[in-house]
Amino acid sequence: MNPRYSLVVPFHNEAGNVIPVVAGAVEVLASLGQPFEAVLVDDGSTDATGEEIAAAAARWPVCRGLRLPERLGQAAALLAGLQSARGEQILTMDGDGQNDPRDFPALLALAESGRFDLVCGWRVDRRDARWRRLASRVANAVRRAVLGDRVHDAGCQLRVMRKEVRAALRPMELLQTFIPALAVAAGLRVGELPVGHHPRRHGRSKYGPAQLWWRPAAAMLRLRWELWRRPPP
Repeated sequence: MNPRYSLVVPFHNEAGNVIPVVAGAVEVLASLGQPFEAVLVDDGSTDATGEEIAAAAARWPVCRGLRLPERLGQAAALLAGLQSARGEQILTMDGDGQNDPRDFPALLALAESGRFDLVCGWRVDRRDARWRRLASRVANAVRRAVLGDRVHDAGCQLRVMRKEVRAALRPMELLQTFIPALAVAAGLRVGELPVGHHPRRHGRSKYGPAQLWWRPAAAMLRLRWELWRRPPP
C-alpha cells in the first residue's frame, strides 16, 4: 500500500545536517498518524552525506536513500525525488536544517482542505545574512511581476503538493524556484503560508551571487518566453 505522505529532501555535502533534519521531520510526520515515507536524495555528495543517509535509512525504516551518480544540481535532485515519491501528498524541504518541519501540519491542513494543489512556505522572518534577505526580496518581486505566480518566497523549499502537480513539472535549471510558476501556468491552485526559519548550523550555503541573480534571471526569462508561447490550459 502506498503511503499517504512522501517527504522529499535533496542533500549535497550536508554532513552533520542529515540526521537532525531527518529526525525532526520523522517525529513530526509520525505524529500525524498516517503512513509516510521519506526519500533522501544524495546529489553526488563528496563528504559523509551518503553515509549519514544510509544511517538514517537504517534507523528509520520509513526512509530510503536515492543517490545520483554525480552532482547534477538541486533541481535534478529534487525532480528525481519527486518522481520517486509514492504518496498522495508530497512534502519537500531543504537539507540544510533551516526549514522547520513543525510547519508541515499547517501546510498539510491547507493542502488537504481542497482549496489548493500546492502550498508554499513563506519565510517571513528569514534567518540569513542581511544582503541575502535583500537580494531575495528584490528577486521575488521581479519574479512575481514577470511570471505572475503571486508567491512571495519562491526560494522556500518547505512545500506540500498533491502528486498530480508533478505533471506540470519538467527538467529545467533552477526548477526548485519555478515550481509555483509552472503550477500556476498549468491552471493549478497555489497558496502560501508563513513558516519558521533557522540559522544554518553546519556546512555552508551553495548559493552565491551567480546562483541568486544571474542564473535565476536568465532561467526566468527563458521560462517567461516558453509560457508566453504555450497556449493556456
